[in-house]
Amino acid sequence: MTKLRNFKDVLLEDLKDPDYARVYLSVALEEYEHSKDASSFFTALRDLVKANGGLAQLASKTKLNRQNLYRALSAKGNPRFETIETVLHEYGYRLTVVPVAENNIYKNNKI
Repeated sequence: MTKLRNFKDVLLEDLKDPDYARVYLSVALEEYEHSKDASSFFTALRDLVKANGGLAQLASKTKLNRQNLYRALSAKGNPRFETIETVLHEYGYRLTVVPVAENNIYKNNKI
């Protein structure tokens, strides 16, 4: 008989791979772009943190307060930009700006 694995366990295992984690975070940002609901991105960040040692370890490494991190990365969190940047940098990522083809203000001569 085949053993079934829990989805969340498989996800957390997969998120230890930096390329997988990058794509996962990128998809979560795209979801935010369409829905304007940041909770999917915060969930993705929480998953990444959990997969890589948890909030206590992240707080220790980044010198951020664990309770504040928990609140900031909650589904209803409203973290400061610096917090998101610090968390992403800890795992080797950064936010970047890329053109959006269908809404490129340079192509539409708006600038």
